[in-house]
Amino acid sequence: MIELMDIAYVRSGAADITTAVEFATNIVGLELVKHEDGVAYLRGDQRHHCLAFVEGRSGVLSSGFTLADLDALENAETELEQAGLMVKRGSKEGALSRHVHDFIQFEDPFGNRIDLVVGQVTLPTPVKFNRPAGITEFGHMCFDAPDIFEASKFWTRHFNAKVSDWVSGGACLMRIDPVHHKLAIFKGERPGLCHINFQVESIDDVMRSWHFLEANGVEIEQGPGRHPQSTAIFLYFKGPEGLTYEYSYGVRRIEDDASWTPRWFDPNEPGSIDMWLGPHARVSTQYQVASGEENPWD
Repeated sequence: MIELMDIAYVRSGAADITTAVEFATNIVGLELVKHEDGVAYLRGDQRHHCLAFVEGRSGVLSSGFTLADLDALENAETELEQAGLMVKRGSKEGALSRHVHDFIQFEDPFGNRIDLVVGQVTLPTPVKFNRPAGITEFGHMCFDAPDIFEASKFWTRHFNAKVSDWVSGGACLMRIDPVHHKLAIFKGERPGLCHINFQVESIDDVMRSWHFLEANGVEIEQGPGRHPQSTAIFLYFKGPEGLTYEYSYGVRRIEDDASWTPRWFDPNEPGSIDMWLGPHARVSTQYQVASGEENPWD
């Protein structure tokens, strides 16, 4: 069993890296840590970065999770290989680019490229947010897969992920710690990143950002609303390069695994996606850059 400690980052290819960075800073509110060697690093909490834009073809390059130590990394490599997956040991250059001590990389059975990292750099200085969006942390990541049930089996059999709730035919929400979900799988025909989430301090932050985004001509994909699964008040909006962002507040915590039974929600039932009964069309996906289109191991 591979023990995921937390989510780490997303690496996203950007054909227009300047516009992508301007949106992430001026609109989302993240801090630009630095921009060098064709990579722009952005942070929203103590991590060195939670989002890296890599100049090149648009699309997801990889999504990272942290492991406890080098022994855990070696054991993960062995387990994934025994499961029949091709695992690449990260290069020194790749580790430097990710600001981690070491990493391995693999593709899940549906083509989503995953980094497992050890020693993600922590920055001791407070985040210098570019605007007061109220961001407290990088909250969760959501992948696409054509079969959410098989995807859930992969993550729960090989990793410490536990199913928190299901949206019938649409999504599987999973936790790796008490937070209702740090990882979700949405139904989609191609591998990709459905959205990335940032937690904010209050409902007021969600509502202020809603007005701010509308005033700046940003496309609101869903919300404001409230998910019955996680109880989180949410707002999804679309950025450049096809990347969807989410602010949310008030996410449920599941402190006692033994007492929790995953629930099933029918998206056709009123309130099953948004308790406030707002429109809930599926948000867009940033698709995975396929092997061979770019060097996926960089």
